[in-house]
Amino acid sequence: MKVLSTVLATAVLANSAMAHFTLQYAWLNGKDSGQNTYLRVPPTNNPVTDVTSTDITCNVGGTSGSGVATGTIAAGQQVTLEWHQHAQRTGEDAISGGHKGAVQVYIAKAPSTAASFNGQGAVWTKVYSSGLLNPSSQQWATDVVNSNGGKHSFTLPASIPAGEYLIRGEIIALHVSQTYPGAQFYIGCAQVKVTGGGSANPPKVSLPGAYKGSDPGITVNIYNNLQSYTAPGPAVWSG
Repeated sequence: MKVLSTVLATAVLANSAMAHFTLQYAWLNGKDSGQNTYLRVPPTNNPVTDVTSTDITCNVGGTSGSGVATGTIAAGQQVTLEWHQHAQRTGEDAISGGHKGAVQVYIAKAPSTAASFNGQGAVWTKVYSSGLLNPSSQQWATDVVNSNGGKHSFTLPASIPAGEYLIRGEIIALHVSQTYPGAQFYIGCAQVKVTGGGSANPPKVSLPGAYKGSDPGITVNIYNNLQSYTAPGPAVWSG
């Protein structure tokens, strides 16, 4: 079984080595904002693999939002994040089918403007997480993203205070995660101004800080009849 798992992982890696992807669209309350609008765009579509690096915050170069516009959305409204392998919407899989894994979203309130916020320290709240959906068929959250044309949605908690925020989308591809570093983190951050809201003070973690390479959601063999999956990081806060 171990040999078979290794062979499968090697085959997947060979077939999908160039099938990297990025967050390319942020839909605010059902409206497409346009490609790379309100997003901190990384220099390449390569994944992050070091969970102790500041690249785990908002991808490579993502601690600065200089020159990035900030969108507006009301608390309690829906946000949709859309990912693609290439800079196009041509019908290909948004994520290579071999990149099985989890989908998560965090938010962090900026002390002033989102554009000047580096996202460091205990500032991140997890608001969405989806992983292994069906152990029998080995359906993952990434499969659903593919079937939805690269999109996944969540609702901003209505109780969060008004202000400017970073929204951090994260897809964890686990096709070569048997050892660390191996799991591939695809990360994108959007800048938004939230209006309305309440006075909640949700639990917060640091990124980097909340993940360890030894976490069972990071170092895991998904080819060995996996029956459950525990995503890294804190529990989802629903407001």
